[in-house]
Amino acid sequence: MYGATYFLDLHNRLREILPEYRFHHTLGVSYTAASLAMKHGADIYKAQIAGLLHDCAKYLKSSEMIAECEKYGIEITEIERKSPGLLHTKLGAHFAKEVYGVDDEEVLSAILYHTTGRPNMSLLEEIIYVADYIEPNRPELPYINEMRVCAFDNLHKATLYELESVMDKVNKSDGLMDKRTEETFEFYKRIVEG
Repeated sequence: MYGATYFLDLHNRLREILPEYRFHHTLGVSYTAASLAMKHGADIYKAQIAGLLHDCAKYLKSSEMIAECEKYGIEITEIERKSPGLLHTKLGAHFAKEVYGVDDEEVLSAILYHTTGRPNMSLLEEIIYVADYIEPNRPELPYINEMRVCAFDNLHKATLYELESVMDKVNKSDGLMDKRTEETFEFYKRIVEG
């Protein structure tokens, strides 16, 4: 299922719906995820597909994401109602399955958790989580080069660095922190710091 023809078909379909900057980001995540998969022993094709589809619902406006989630019976938390951009993960996993024909639960789960993470992520989930942050098309972020190196050496440590960065950014902006992100941070802090 995840051969070159399938990948090219997804590539072409996403190029039609995603804004150019989002499409280039998507390609960067797919490329980075495949590279991390090679290094850490994950399935390369699953990493490419999850990377390609991780933002497949992000072209929608916030109000459209809420409406689509309500239409398909996808739960919306209080934080997601206040920050509807978070819904692109749930909706993306739904679209990956229903629109793009992905039936692999590992790929769907990687799409679902690529923004908030979750405690004890699978290898593929962690790869997509980190690849989304460090892909080459990202604007310069604090310590991004160190994180890129770290991701190929110690994925858990790179995950923790990303979580620290995300939490710092949220605390400096609206302060609306998804509970799962906090739980994920605590989990990876214990893992990395022992």
